[in-house]
This record gives sequence, C-alpha cells and structure tokens, in this order.
Amino acid sequence: MNPYISESAGRVLLRIYLQPRSSKNRVAGLHGGELKVAVTAPPVDNAANGMVVAFLADLLGVPKSSLTVIAGLSSRHKTIAITGKTASEVTTILGQ
Repeated sequence: MNPYISESAGRVLLRIYLQPRSSKNRVAGLHGGELKVAVTAPPVDNAANGMVVAFLADLLGVPKSSLTVIAGLSSRHKTIAITGKTASEVTTILGQ
C-alpha cells in the first residue's frame, strides 16, 4: 500500500500536497509521503479546494459529492476522504 492512501470507516483517505496556479490540472507524482496534485486554480476563495475535488472526482469516475476535504482546508497539505472506491482501485487509477 502507498503511504498516501489508507482506508478507514468504509472510505479511502488520500493525503495530497496541492500545488495551485499550475499550467494544467495533473497528478504530478510524489511529494514526501503525499501525492502531489497540481491545479490551475489560485489558492483564494476556496477555488483550489473546489478544483482539486472536481479534478479527482473526474479522474476517479465518482461524483464530486463522494469526495470531502477532511483536513487542510487552508493548507497545501490535505486529506481527502473518498467513498465509492477501494484503496486498490484508487491506487490503480492514480498509477502511482
């Protein structure tokens, strides 16, 4: 299992390092023990949080309502809870 993915209470917890104001939305590899995700939105007015949720929901093939930022709302270091997928499915899709 990857260090940035865990399962708890029927949901997958994904630890990410968010890079706002990127040239494109993408999974950019690893950053320490976290998955680095770059988004084009700026880190103001919750725009980057909304974009990372939308980007990951699209990538994972789940509705946005299946993802919740549970830690790090005002930080680059975030924990996102995902329902509707297993940790192995998320790992396969992210390819890390």
